Amino acid sequence: MLWGRGGGEPLARAPFRPGPAGMVMEQLELREWERRCIQEEPPECVSACPLHLDARALCGQVAAGRWDQAWQVLFKTMPLPGVLGRICDAPCEARCKRRQAGEAIRVGLIERAVAGQPPPRLRLPPLPRKSQKTAVLGDGLAGLSAAWDLARKGYPVALHHPGDVPGAALVAEFAPLTPAIMAAEAARLAQAGVTFVPDPALADPARLAQCLAENDALLLDLAVCPGAGLGLAPGPDGSPVLDPAWGTTSHERIFAARAEASPVWRAGRGRWAAASLDRRLQKVSLTAGRDQEGPRPTRLFTSLEGVEPSPALIPADSLAGYAPEEARAEAGRCLDCQCLECVKVCAYLERFGSYPRKYAREIYNNASIVMGMRQANKLVNSCSLCGLCQVVCPTDFAMQDLCLEARRDMVGRGKMPPSAHEFALLDQDFSLSPAFALARPQPGRAASAEIFFPGCQLCASAPAQVKAVYQHLTATRPDGVGLMLGCCGAPSLWAGDDARLATAHDQWRAAWASLGRPRVIAACSTCLKTFGEHLPEVEAVSLWQVLDPAGLGRPAPGLTLALHDPCTSRHAPSVRQAVRELLAGLGVAVEELRLSGEHTECCGFGGLMANANPDLAREVARRRGELSGRDYLTYCAMCRDSLAGVGKRGLHLLDLLFPGLAGDDPAGRPRPGWSQRRENRSRLRRDFLRDWWGEEEEAVPGQAEIRLIISAEVAARLEQRRILEEDLRAAIARAEATGDHLVHPETGHRLASHRPLQATFWVEYSPGPEGFVVHNAYSHRMTVVNGGRL
Repeated sequence: MLWGRGGGEPLARAPFRPGPAGMVMEQLELREWERRCIQEEPPECVSACPLHLDARALCGQVAAGRWDQAWQVLFKTMPLPGVLGRICDAPCEARCKRRQAGEAIRVGLIERAVAGQPPPRLRLPPLPRKSQKTAVLGDGLAGLSAAWDLARKGYPVALHHPGDVPGAALVAEFAPLTPAIMAAEAARLAQAGVTFVPDPALADPARLAQCLAENDALLLDLAVCPGAGLGLAPGPDGSPVLDPAWGTTSHERIFAARAEASPVWRAGRGRWAAASLDRRLQKVSLTAGRDQEGPRPTRLFTSLEGVEPSPALIPADSLAGYAPEEARAEAGRCLDCQCLECVKVCAYLERFGSYPRKYAREIYNNASIVMGMRQANKLVNSCSLCGLCQVVCPTDFAMQDLCLEARRDMVGRGKMPPSAHEFALLDQDFSLSPAFALARPQPGRAASAEIFFPGCQLCASAPAQVKAVYQHLTATRPDGVGLMLGCCGAPSLWAGDDARLATAHDQWRAAWASLGRPRVIAACSTCLKTFGEHLPEVEAVSLWQVLDPAGLGRPAPGLTLALHDPCTSRHAPSVRQAVRELLAGLGVAVEELRLSGEHTECCGFGGLMANANPDLAREVARRRGELSGRDYLTYCAMCRDSLAGVGKRGLHLLDLLFPGLAGDDPAGRPRPGWSQRRENRSRLRRDFLRDWWGEEEEAVPGQAEIRLIISAEVAARLEQRRILEEDLRAAIARAEATGDHLVHPETGHRLASHRPLQATFWVEYSPGPEGFVVHNAYSHRMTVVNGGRL
């Protein structure tokens, strides 16, 4: 069960999980997801108000000087806004969040300032008139409020008042009211369909009985008309009201609003009794769906981090209340209470312009589409699945769970667009292929107690460091350290491709078992997390927990680096601590970034964000890189490379532990391109086999036969478009062997294609004395029909 900081009911987690063929989220599950997001919960001021006046919106309009719109906020919720707005006792102030950072917003004085401005022309929309006749006996705030609500529901209402004019007793009771103010509000009531009946004999039992006979239902304002003589049984407090929440009496056609000291509570009693009268006449339940009436708790959480305490503004004229400018200044103190804790820290949630409750609905609608465009596909596939939203959410809403389950559903039903994750999945296939995958015990041993598993991306980014780490481990671990190269299956996990993930894990498990099921030393936080969650039989430990800084690196006293924790280390405090201890052992000081440790941000690579939404991934990396002017240090290869890709100088921890392998300026090392990453992995495998096991392996046939000459501008374009050099080589090799290409009549450039799987790659090139010059390249997923030949 999940408890939110805002209080309220515990929330049961019930994520939808597709079966083998996929299944759409059920309505009940959608409701659970929506309920878990508290952004649409009312703020404390609204929850505390018996009428639920939106004080947050009111303050926003007043602070901006929009008096007509502020009037409309009053008119939307408050009966008799010209009257009640001037005398409201503002119980909302007792629960105002501002009290925790200064003093409560003086909402009552702000309401009075609004009511003192000329009201706009407020149009009362015509409603279908009802045939039942109703009468309200008594012109106190409860009776007037009930008449207001009944008239707006379409009832003809006769308001009986003992004085010559309605509301005379209110004018006498409350100093801010005048006969003119009361007359203006009575005119608005009359416009809505209320008939005023001067009735000096209102307390006469015979007169009351006559009113009951002439109307389908009566409503008594007990502050003016006690209702004696109608034979009503006394309620718990001695008044005729049996249930104050509903205003019921012992007579099914008579309802009553009991007397209250608070003006706004009087209006509330009248409103609730009028609602009960309406339900009785419409022959529906008096109580169903009314649990939100009146003051109630709220689960809305609003952070006060960074909010400076401030006192309430004291009006210059205490009798007149706030002048307009004073009201604007006081309204400007409002915190505009919202949650949005997840949106504040997540560029992904911010980018799509809403918050998880609405996203859950969009994802549900997206999954429900049978035919037509699925507009939320990009929303579903752009999440980095990092889990920061869940950590900061007061009620534990896990956007990553919602998006991952939606991906699994789309894949299971064959609705996932290939373009979303295909490149990453093909890269995983490469890492699991004989071009990279390897499993060997330490040379000279039949078995090893441990294996080093560097992961696919560290091998792609920094192969020299991988070699150095393995050399160090074999020299310092007495029971032998084998080597496994491959992929943990994270890309297929992130893509929601369960079948592909199972295949990857079966292959990994078989290779691991062939080595005797040794303990795994993992250099990658993602691999470590994947093993822990999906291969629980594997004992795995982080590389950073087994390395001893003694004898490693060079002391660097005085060096301070900004430390970026990978998002996959979020729930691995022992790993994060081990990294900090290694740095301390080297004498390196650490600047902890905003949002670090358990609250760290993703670099933009996780969850395949960089594949589904590369622009957003760059923005995520850029925002992260701007948090400090120092060089960064991280212990994830893709984090370092993602930050380097947006120009942020950064080191991998191995650059410090094994210095000199990345040049004189390792922090300035550029991010390797996608083609280079594959080449690095293939070459690393060949080097390991040759240098450690004495096995010479030939390069993949055909790769060295075609030499490409690519300018920096074209290389950047290939990188952005995820086009590998091996695909260009294949296209050129096919064109040169078959003559199947186009020739530009002016430039002489040749245009050739290659379609290895679903994507077709096109390359514009020209042969030269030293190789083939690549001028441009692009790809698409169209299929050329009618023979498919150029």
